[in-house]
Amino acid sequence: MSISRSAERAAQVLSRPFTVGGLAVPNRIAMAPMTRMFSPGGVPNAQVVAYYARRAAAGVGLIITEGTYVDHPSAGLSDSVPRFYGEDALAGWAEVVKQVHSAGGRIAPQIWHVGVSRAEGAPPYPEAPVLSPSGVGLDGRPIGRAMTQGDVDAVIAAFADAAAAAERIGFDGVELHGAHGYLIDQFLWGGTNRRTDAYGGDPASRVRFAAELVAACRKAVSAEFPIIFRTSQWKQDHYDVRMAETPQELEALLTPLVEAGVDVFHSSTRRYWTPEFEGSDLNLAGWTKKLTGKPTITVGSVGLNQDFLPTFVPGTGSERAQVADIENLLDRLERDEFDLVAIGRALLADPEWAEKVLTGRTDALVPYAKEQLGTLH
Repeated sequence: MSISRSAERAAQVLSRPFTVGGLAVPNRIAMAPMTRMFSPGGVPNAQVVAYYARRAAAGVGLIITEGTYVDHPSAGLSDSVPRFYGEDALAGWAEVVKQVHSAGGRIAPQIWHVGVSRAEGAPPYPEAPVLSPSGVGLDGRPIGRAMTQGDVDAVIAAFADAAAAAERIGFDGVELHGAHGYLIDQFLWGGTNRRTDAYGGDPASRVRFAAELVAACRKAVSAEFPIIFRTSQWKQDHYDVRMAETPQELEALLTPLVEAGVDVFHSSTRRYWTPEFEGSDLNLAGWTKKLTGKPTITVGSVGLNQDFLPTFVPGTGSERAQVADIENLLDRLERDEFDLVAIGRALLADPEWAEKVLTGRTDALVPYAKEQLGTLH
């Protein structure tokens, strides 16, 4: 296939508009959430505003922000990661929204509670306890304490408040971080959820916390304001574990979330081309769409020849990833396996990734290198 024909195909497939609720995205390209830690005191500054606006101006249809903490003392683990509460932080986010919209993009914040991934004594609230479903870490060892019903209620309220704030200051939707072994995912996964009350046990019980949280967010925003829910099988530093071993288990976890008000699922994988279950080529986003009927976003090493693990974690391999073609991705989009594609490291390395792909300038794409994490460009 010639470069011009490939570019023509990419433009045709990726340039289709997408609408869900009141969110109209001009194309099928999204920016994946990536924690950058460039917000001193948790406040997005002019540098952060420019970072997101630059990508919107270069053709990214939907930006999903880096994870941003809800208003709960134990939600965070750094005072350089942005928060989603307080007049100063929300004013910073309002400016991000303004500039992204001016550049023609759409944007949703990812709201987040890290749960047991928080270290004891970590900022921004060093005195806050480490909370999780069962007081055990991702490795099964005791840490912090199990959440009480009061803790559960407070966290759910914090997410609902953040969702309402997102709509109030002009965002186009909101993403709930239910992946990667953070708090919501800790309830979904049996490895960290050992509760014997209504929030633990079989999949229908393990999803109760997430479903109540989604329902509270749904009640806090208008009916047309989309709620995106991010899921993953893998967990931070535990890349081979799975929250669902079969399509049936996955369906049992996802169906209550749909009933609670999720509009879109963002299915996080390390490699978007990897089949999720035996007997089918569908990836996690494909299976999620098939089981729920809801639109999905796929993600995982799009445009690069290595997944994130070797290029993010020291000692696991090369710290660089070369540009790779997206023909397989286009095949899957053409057959509607999923609806949007989120670009992570490739878009971090090259703010103009979308524009270059859509116009056939793939020879000008910038490879990813780990040292790029040291700047916000």
